[in-house]
Amino acid sequence: MNILPEGEQLRKAIKWISDERIDNPGTSLSRLIGDACLKFDLPPKDAEFVMRFFTEKGSG
Repeated sequence: MNILPEGEQLRKAIKWISDERIDNPGTSLSRLIGDACLKFDLPPKDAEFVMRFFTEKGSG
């Protein structure tokens, strides 16, 4: 299941996290998500989406 997120900030956050995981593989996913939420000023609903996006993607 591949659902594209709505909202420019949300898309930027997901791209940023993906890039950071490649550039800094030792950084924990939860840290990257927290940093992205602050950097892109994501509301709690979007932060939850980002967490689900990466955890479900990793388990599939």
